[in-house]
This record gives sequence, structure tokens and C-alpha cells, in this order.
Amino acid sequence: MALAFTLPVSPRKRALFTIRAAALVTLVGFALATPGFLTTVSMISLLTTMSFIGCVAIGMTFITLSGNIMSFALGATLGVTTIVFTLSLPLGLSTALAVAFAFSAAVTGFQGFLIGYFRANPIIVSMAALALILGLVTFTTGGRGIYPEGDEAAILKGNIGPVPKSLAAFLLAVLVGQLILSYTRFGRHIVMVGSNLRAAEAAGIDTWKTVTGAYIVAGLCTAFSAVLMAARYASGDMEHGLGYDYHAISAVLVGGTFIGGGHGSALRTLVGSFIIAVVQGLLVLNGFTTQWQYLTIGLIVLGVMMLQTLGDDR
Repeated sequence: MALAFTLPVSPRKRALFTIRAAALVTLVGFALATPGFLTTVSMISLLTTMSFIGCVAIGMTFITLSGNIMSFALGATLGVTTIVFTLSLPLGLSTALAVAFAFSAAVTGFQGFLIGYFRANPIIVSMAALALILGLVTFTTGGRGIYPEGDEAAILKGNIGPVPKSLAAFLLAVLVGQLILSYTRFGRHIVMVGSNLRAAEAAGIDTWKTVTGAYIVAGLCTAFSAVLMAARYASGDMEHGLGYDYHAISAVLVGGTFIGGGHGSALRTLVGSFIIAVVQGLLVLNGFTTQWQYLTIGLIVLGVMMLQTLGDDR
């Protein structure tokens, strides 16, 4: 005798599923209706944009998962790291890479230490870091970009077979990030701290070390994007990081990581980064200005946050 089985889905969750499905269908329809979107040039541009946003977004995922919402300073960290990398290139590519990654990790790690050890407000700390970075860079460079004399970073450009190196770096960041979150004690501690800080402390977790570690990972991911961007544009400039913290948190939330922490993944951020890159590409191809791009993505993020509140994505 066959047994009928029906999944117990609440009306609210059915409504949320319908909204998400309708949004996806609308996005696909918009893409198919946009001339030039499916061309090779457009796809390469989209994947490059996704890669630069995505590397920063993977780092932002660790911050959000640890219960610290977001950092307003990752974009500025990206920009200043392109400058540090470019200035270090005369010492050799390997040294420049080491300096860039160490610098970016130190900048974000110090913020994580303040937040984790002293329980400082993460938003205030990131805003202070943003102001300090902008002030110091403006004072030392006069707001001008830095251009290398040679092209020592040329090896970071181009493709690995058919795959752009920036995309390969992003996919590597996704893979490593997901492995850390799924299979390491550090990853489990991040999720526990983000889910319930007091419970994590009661379980014997050094929460300040976990939070500091999450911010260090964010710095390393940001450095990935910075060195690739500096190589691509053959310059170090604060303009390279403009808006990237905004796009990164958008990718994190659109991918489904819970803004309150404790639930999410690097794979979700991969999906979110792709969606944000597609939306941005469609808006550009349809002639929308930067202001309209920010407004549209902002509305999308607002909608996602409302869905998280209503449906509890956890």
C-alpha cells in the first residue's frame, strides 16, 4: 500500500519561496531581454567583477558569521593594500605579495582584536578604521594613485587555461573558506560565537581569539582581491576599493548568510556574488548610472533582510 507523504510547509514559508522564485525568474527574464548580456565580452566582465567582489565577500562572510554584522573598512583596506603592494613591487613579486597579505591581515586583525577582546562596537571600530585609513593615505600620497615603473605583477593577469586568474583566485577562496567553516574547529567556533556569544564562552571558547581570527581571514581575502586588482590596473589607488564593502555585504546577505551571525556559508556567498554581479552588469548594459546601481542593490539588500526577518533563514 502506497503511503502519501506531504512536507509540512507553513503558509509563510510558501509565500517566501514564491517571492524568491518570482525574483529569480524576473532576473533571468531581464538578462535574456538585455541585448549583449550573453556575449563573451560581457560574460568575462561579469566574472571579473564577481571575482573582485567575491574575494572581499568571502572575508565579509567570516565577519558576519561571527556575529559582527559587517565592516565598513574592507573597501578602504582593499584600496590601501593595492598601494602597499604596488610600492613593494621593486622588492620582488614574492616579497610584495607577502607584504600585502601581512599588511591587510594586520589591519583587519587589529580591528577584530578590539572588537573581540574589548567588546568594542564593530560598526564604530570599522568606521574609525575607515577614517584612519583614508586620512593616512591622503596625508602620505596626497590622494594620488601609485604606478609601478615596470610590470612585475604581469604574471597575476591573464588566464589559467580558459579560466581568468581572478576567477580562479575567487573559487580558491570559496573552497578554502568553505572547508574552514565546515571541517575545522576554528570554523565551528565562528558559527558558535555568532549564534550565541555567552553560550560559546560557557563552552570554554576563547571568543576574542575567534573574532580576531575571523577578521584576519577577512583581511587575507581582501588582499587576494587587492593584489589581483593592482595587477589588472597596474596601479595602487584608494579608488580601487570604492564601494567594495557595500557590494561585499550585499553579496553575503543576498547569498543567504544571516545578518545576525551563526548561519551561512562561503558557498552561499558564491551565489550571492554572482547575483550581485549579474544585477550590476544588467544595470550597466541598460544605461543606469552609478547612483541607480547603488539604489537598486540597496533595495535588494533591504528586501533580503526583510525576508530573513520574516522567514528566519536559519
